[in-house]
Amino acid sequence: MDDHPARALPGAAAGGGPQPAGLLELDGSAGEGGGQRLRSALTLSMCSGRPFRMRHIRAGRERPGLLRQHVACVTASQAVSGGSAEGAEVGSTEVAFSPSEVRAGDHVFGVGSAGSCTLVLQTVWPALMALREPSRIMLRGGTHNPGAPPFHFIDRAYAPLMRRLGCPSELRLRRHGFYPTGGGGIEVVLPGSPDGTLTPFDLLERGALRNGYAECLVAAVPRHVGARELDTLGRALGWSGEQLRLPLVRQNEGPGNALMVTLEHEHLVELFTAFGEKGVSAETVARNVVREVRAYTAGQAALGPWLADQWMLPLAIAVWRTGSPAGFTCSGLSAHARSNLELIGQFLPVTFRTSPVDTGWRVDIGA
Repeated sequence: MDDHPARALPGAAAGGGPQPAGLLELDGSAGEGGGQRLRSALTLSMCSGRPFRMRHIRAGRERPGLLRQHVACVTASQAVSGGSAEGAEVGSTEVAFSPSEVRAGDHVFGVGSAGSCTLVLQTVWPALMALREPSRIMLRGGTHNPGAPPFHFIDRAYAPLMRRLGCPSELRLRRHGFYPTGGGGIEVVLPGSPDGTLTPFDLLERGALRNGYAECLVAAVPRHVGARELDTLGRALGWSGEQLRLPLVRQNEGPGNALMVTLEHEHLVELFTAFGEKGVSAETVARNVVREVRAYTAGQAALGPWLADQWMLPLAIAVWRTGSPAGFTCSGLSAHARSNLELIGQFLPVTFRTSPVDTGWRVDIGA
């Protein structure tokens, strides 16, 4: 990733000044203050047709402003919606975006670094999900990154919920891309919705656990590292045999190490990941993911905190488009999720009600 000083849009008035009708003025430092605010704003702008200007993007981060993966999200949104943008440069702290008409088609999006290409996918996917025509998206960059949903999470946890919502999909991992090298590839085919309708649904219970297993991906990393991670995890969770998997990964796709736990329940799949990094022992990596698994399995809520954070955006769009209310339970509401709740309400006329339940939360969305 390039390291550039933060920049603002030239000529932007600090106090706002006269703006085009309907332009939303957004503070990128509000809420969790990270790149998700920009990604969510892009998605909501494409779906609602409402332009926005966001200032102070990632203002509190060590490197304020846009990184390459954020620029890639803006570029992808322009391509999908035929929109226009100002300030979409590495280091920029302001972006103005105005969408046109969202159209299906074939697209190739490259982050140009190890930045997450799954976050680029999640930016444009909800905008395409109610189209009748097919789309094919090729993404290049990081596929397994700290702080972003890995490909396996998208494939096993997120995509099935999108299909139930009315957006069929086919996903293929062409090449692993680990941080900091990147170089991964994902292919996504959205065949289109036969009737162009969405079906919001409640997801209040996870249902019975049907299967649970762990996988350790190691590329250009000694396999004994993966074996130690799996051994530590197995002893902590009481798993053994086929529940502990060390699949073969092409070594020229590394270096990289990801330890994933997949929980297949009756109504959904959850996946938790910890990444190996220099100076962190295999045992510590395993304990990190075990901690997340135990926090989730201690309660009965349907979604874990990260899936809840990502699910509320497409669900709110579906509720807005259909007028049908829906809700879900989750084991926790992250700072990202609370930021999303506030941002969605600025773009869409939907209501949110959050209430504590058992060891988690219930979120209800109404039109």
